[in-house]
Amino acid sequence: MISANNVTLRIGKKALFEDVNIKFTEGNCYGLIGANGAGKSTFLKILSGQLEPSKGDISITPGQRLSFLQQDHFKYDAYPVLDTVIMGNARLYEIMKEKEELYAKEDFTDEDGIKASELEGEFAAMNGWEAESDAAMLLNGLGIDTALHYKLMSELTGSEKVKVLLAQALFGNPDILLLDEPTNHLDLDAIAWLEEFLINFENTVIVVSHDRYFLNKVCTQIADIDYAKIQLYAGNYDFWYESSQLLIRQMKEANKKKEEKIKELQEFIQRFSANASKSKQATSRKRALEKIELDEIKPSSRKYPYIDFRPNREIGNEVLQVENLSKTIDGVKVLDNISFIVGREDKIAFVGSDEIATTTLFKILAGEMEPDSGTYKWGVTTTQGYFPKDNTKDFDCDDTIVEWLTQFSEEKDATYVRGFLGRMLFAGDDGVKKVRVLSGGEKVRCLLSKMMISGSNVLILDEPTNHLDMESITALNNGLIKFPGVVLFTCHDHQFVQTTANRIMELVNGSLIDKITTYDEYLASDEMARKRTAVSVKPEDDED
Repeated sequence: MISANNVTLRIGKKALFEDVNIKFTEGNCYGLIGANGAGKSTFLKILSGQLEPSKGDISITPGQRLSFLQQDHFKYDAYPVLDTVIMGNARLYEIMKEKEELYAKEDFTDEDGIKASELEGEFAAMNGWEAESDAAMLLNGLGIDTALHYKLMSELTGSEKVKVLLAQALFGNPDILLLDEPTNHLDLDAIAWLEEFLINFENTVIVVSHDRYFLNKVCTQIADIDYAKIQLYAGNYDFWYESSQLLIRQMKEANKKKEEKIKELQEFIQRFSANASKSKQATSRKRALEKIELDEIKPSSRKYPYIDFRPNREIGNEVLQVENLSKTIDGVKVLDNISFIVGREDKIAFVGSDEIATTTLFKILAGEMEPDSGTYKWGVTTTQGYFPKDNTKDFDCDDTIVEWLTQFSEEKDATYVRGFLGRMLFAGDDGVKKVRVLSGGEKVRCLLSKMMISGSNVLILDEPTNHLDMESITALNNGLIKFPGVVLFTCHDHQFVQTTANRIMELVNGSLIDKITTYDEYLASDEMARKRTAVSVKPEDDED
């Protein structure tokens, strides 16, 4: 068990947390949620001991081991992958290194022998002989091939490092597991594996995630941060949402009844206070009136942007035709003779682990990259809005937010442009901030403002939910559901894909799987079992 006792954290004059008391018990997975800036990651740092609270303390059941997901992706660059995972149990790794040093000594003494014997006993008690195989199982489950296990961390890609650090956090069956955005940069297969791992994990888990489907799948309780307090709710994310909304409705109804009672008492007092025969009753009602207190109903501090993509023109029947498209990147053929046709009602999710192939395809369709061979043709009625995964070059300038967005608008009036920024929660002086210094989430909201103001009837979105909080993800999800145009997108948020897409495409080894279906139906289909040897499949062949 881990608990926070009267924890307060002040940053300047602002109290991020105020006298928080909460217990996290064994056998539960807690989803830590809250508005952007509420302090979710900060609270995990307090629990893990990385950050000291201004007041109060954290207590852990004696003898229990806490593990947390490291955020520094370069910290272990000098170490082999397997060693990095085993470091998740610091004492076990320390014993392994001590043993190696002892056995490597040329002048091995009797004292060394006694010490080695003690270490071997402790090593065996910690299941040290299974350490490498256990670490390898975690890595393989997360999609890190065995060939990479003995490489240095510095030789891995960014997404591979993320998986290794996650395996490190999970290693050795920790008693308390703290995970800050564990699904970030994971492919859908790895997320599914992690979900099953956490569902079967018997100890304490506290997780921060913007993935609603993930929270629904793994959480038994929700810890909601709002107004510097943390409130526990039984159940998963959807149950929390329904419960919190129900609580607000009940409080409003209770207040309404109290207000009716107050009005009734006030009318009686006003009518009979001067009447001698009724004076006692009027006095009694005054006392009753003084005792009635309305419940304070604070609106949530969460803010939802308003995302509404409105095309300037209706899209025609001919949208996009791709024929025999091929592209090689760094010697690897990521697109191999790809062909497909997009219809006017298609909302296509590109899923799977080959993110380079999808990004390459999107860049070609957006006109930012040339194919090696093959062609693509947009319909004459189409206009495309493109959201790139890497937006670095989009903000490599000294424009203010208003100046930056104005260049993409036919209407140059500043008030008109600020209206779009206001929808995306940029208020007041935010408009004069330089785009170069914006946070990742702010840049994403700028790009979505650009797509709204452009009036495109085809949207190409490459991982648009990265860097967004849950409220913004929900708003974007709803905006795409009601968008009357065509959408081509990729996203790791299961619920986002399931509720938005009516067609699924997956690029595997350069080839295309194409299904007119929902995401859940796709995952349940036989195609998943065959995808490693995928061949092009025409969607019309699969309609039955």
